[in-house]
Amino acid sequence: MSTAQARKNIDLTSGALLPKMLLFALPLMLTGILQLLFNTADTVVVGRWGGSTPEECENALAAVGSCGSLIGIIVNFFMGLSVGAGVCAAQAFGAKQYDEVGEVVHTAAITAVVCGTAVAVVGMIFCRPLLQLMGTDPVVLDQAAPYMIAYFAGAPANMLYNYCAAILRAKGDTSHPLLFLSIAGCVNVALNLVMVLVFGLGAVGVGIATASAHWVACLLVVIHMRRLDDPCHLSFKRLRIYPQKLRKMLYIGIPAGIQSTVFSFSNVLIQSSINSFGKATVAANTAAANICDYIYIAQNSLYHAAMNFVGQCVGGRRYERIRPITLTAVCIVVVIGSTMGLCLVAFGEHLIALFSPGNPEVIRIGMIRIFYMGIPYFLAGVMEVGSGVLRGLGRSFTSMVIAIMGSCVFRVSWIFFVFPHFRTLESLYISYPISWLLTAAAHFTFVAIAMRKYRTPPQSELLRRVHHGR
Repeated sequence: MSTAQARKNIDLTSGALLPKMLLFALPLMLTGILQLLFNTADTVVVGRWGGSTPEECENALAAVGSCGSLIGIIVNFFMGLSVGAGVCAAQAFGAKQYDEVGEVVHTAAITAVVCGTAVAVVGMIFCRPLLQLMGTDPVVLDQAAPYMIAYFAGAPANMLYNYCAAILRAKGDTSHPLLFLSIAGCVNVALNLVMVLVFGLGAVGVGIATASAHWVACLLVVIHMRRLDDPCHLSFKRLRIYPQKLRKMLYIGIPAGIQSTVFSFSNVLIQSSINSFGKATVAANTAAANICDYIYIAQNSLYHAAMNFVGQCVGGRRYERIRPITLTAVCIVVVIGSTMGLCLVAFGEHLIALFSPGNPEVIRIGMIRIFYMGIPYFLAGVMEVGSGVLRGLGRSFTSMVIAIMGSCVFRVSWIFFVFPHFRTLESLYISYPISWLLTAAAHFTFVAIAMRKYRTPPQSELLRRVHHGR
C-alpha cells in the first residue's frame, strides 16, 4: 500500500475516538447529503419548472414524490446486502486478513451487478401497476411511471457504486466516495436543468438525469478501485463468487435488506394514506420529506461509523473499545439531530418555498410534517447507532427483528387501528417519533446483552496483548 493511499485510510481499532469518528463520519455525511441532493434537485426542478402552469408543476412534483417509497421497496433489499459486504471487509481489515478482503471485494462486485440488473428489470416492468395499487392519482401516474422507468435504468450502476463505497468505508476511506458523489452530483444538477428547461421532459427528464449521475459515480469508483495497490484492488480477472464470503455477506446483509424493505413497505402504506388527502398534500409531504431527510442522512453517517468501528474492533479483538465507540456515536448523533431539527423548524417555511414557490397551502401542510418529525429527529439517529453497533457485532438478524417490530409493525398497526379514528396528518406523523423511541430502547437493550460476551477477553487474548505491549 502506498504512503499516499495509507493516509486516506483511518485505523479504527486504536487512538482517540472523537476525532477519528468525526474524521470518518464527516466525509460520509457529505457523501450522503450529495446522494440526497439527487432527489432534491429532481424535486426542486420539477416543482419550479416541471410544467407551464403552477398546477402542472404541482403534478410533476407529486409524481416524483409518489415514487420514493416504492423505489425503496424494490431497491432496499438488495442494497442491504452492501451492509454485509462492508461488515465482512471491516472485520477482515481489523484482523489483518488481507487475502480475505480481496475475496470480499470480488464477490461483492459480482453480487452488485447481478442484483442491480434484477432491480432494473423488476422496477421497469412493475412500476405502473404498483403505483396504481398505491392509489396514485391518474394525472400524477402518467408522469410517475416514466420517471421510475428512467430512474431504474441507473439501478445496476447505483448498486455497484454503493457496494464498492461500503468496502472503501470498511478500510476507513470515506474521502474518495465523497469526491465521486461530488462529481456525479454536478452532472445530475446540470442534466436536470437541461432535460427540464431545454427539452421540456418534466419528471422523466429528472429521472434520466439521476440515472446518468449514478453511472458516472459507478465508473469513477470502479476506475479508482482498479488503480489501488492495496487489498481493495479490483481485478476483472479475479471476479468470481467466493462461497464462504458470499454466505457471510448474506448472513449479515439479508437481515439488513429485509429490514430496509419492510421499512419501505410501512412507508408505502403511509404514503398511500397521504395520497388520500389529495395532490397538494402529496406535494407538500414530498417537499417536507426531502428537507427532513437531510437530518436523517447526517445522522446515518454515525450508523456507518459505529458499524465499521465496531466491526474492525471485533476483527482485531479490541473489545474494550466497543462501549466507548457506542457512547461517542450516541453523543454526536444527539447533538447533530437536535441542532438540525431546531433549525429545520425555524427555517422550514422558507425551505419548502424553494420546492413550491407561491403556494401557501403546500407550505402550510409541509410544516405539519416538519414540526412533528423535525424536533424529535435525533431519536432516529440514536436508533440507527444502536442498529450499527449490533451489525458491527455480527448481530444483524437481531437488529432486523428489533427494527421490524419496533418501527414497521408498530407503524402498520398505527395505520390500521389508530389512523382510521383520527384521520389527520398529525396522527400519521406522530407515529414516527414514537416508533424511533421504542426501537432505540430495544436496540440498546440488546447491545447491552450482546456486550456481555466481549466484556472480559479470554486468557489467551490477555497473554497475547501483554506479549505485544498493549
